[in-house]
Amino acid sequence: MLHSKPYLKLLAVIFLVLLTPSPARSQQQPKHHVDLIAGVELNYRDLHWNKLMELLINITPAVKWRFGDGWQMTGQMIVPVYNDYGEYYKKVRLGMAVLSKETELGKSQMKISAGLFSQERYGLDIKYLLPISPAFALDAQLGFTGRWSVASEWEGSLPDRITGWAGMRVWLNKWKVEGRLRAGRFVFADYGAIAEGYRHFKHCSAGVYGQYSDKGGASAGFKVIVMIPPYGKKDKTFRLRPASYFRLSHNIMADTYSIKMYDTDPEENEREGWAETATWGPYSLTR
Repeated sequence: MLHSKPYLKLLAVIFLVLLTPSPARSQQQPKHHVDLIAGVELNYRDLHWNKLMELLINITPAVKWRFGDGWQMTGQMIVPVYNDYGEYYKKVRLGMAVLSKETELGKSQMKISAGLFSQERYGLDIKYLLPISPAFALDAQLGFTGRWSVASEWEGSLPDRITGWAGMRVWLNKWKVEGRLRAGRFVFADYGAIAEGYRHFKHCSAGVYGQYSDKGGASAGFKVIVMIPPYGKKDKTFRLRPASYFRLSHNIMADTYSIKMYDTDPEENEREGWAETATWGPYSLTR
């Protein structure tokens, strides 16, 4: 219940973060900053012996409005253009609508988001990054979400699901190699852990991962994140641009439900991350 002490402490932290100004951010960007983003989402699966591949291709236009002190509003639409996945995925629909606030707490970064996220989840999300040294950092994510979907017909639930994980990161700057380890409870109520390793290049990142979930068992795969030009994002009040990256994720067990978390930004990925003012480790590659 909300009158219990843990919830009061959490609400107090959120309130302080929302009131905290971010002077470093205001020096980097105009007070009002709008991006119109053209994106494409490619989904594929190989489940049938008599069919090579099933595809789902969506156009994902989005808008980001930054309006000072770390505040941002984000919206994204999902427009199917090719669909082998069935009736559930055929509608044009809202994919994301988020209000977020990012702030610096000493050396650490925190981002609080509320609204409709990816994976058809809505609610409240908190992300946290704490650099310990140039080579080591701790990070975590905590969410209070429910289901909200209008893919075929409206389906929803109260925000009664708690998800969250905690982990650590290792950064070897000489070789631009990053290792990650995190464990927790994920979107589809599964418990598990995932270990990832990435090699970051100038305009792309490639990595492998292994994971274990109490519902999905063991699996592994690879990820590739390729930056899309133009690479330099000039600080203009208004920009019309493509999505900042192309991301490919492969799972050898074709498991799309284990060890999954929603995104609170349509361009969130393993290379750029979520903390726009952070300069620790791989974050410095795109700053």
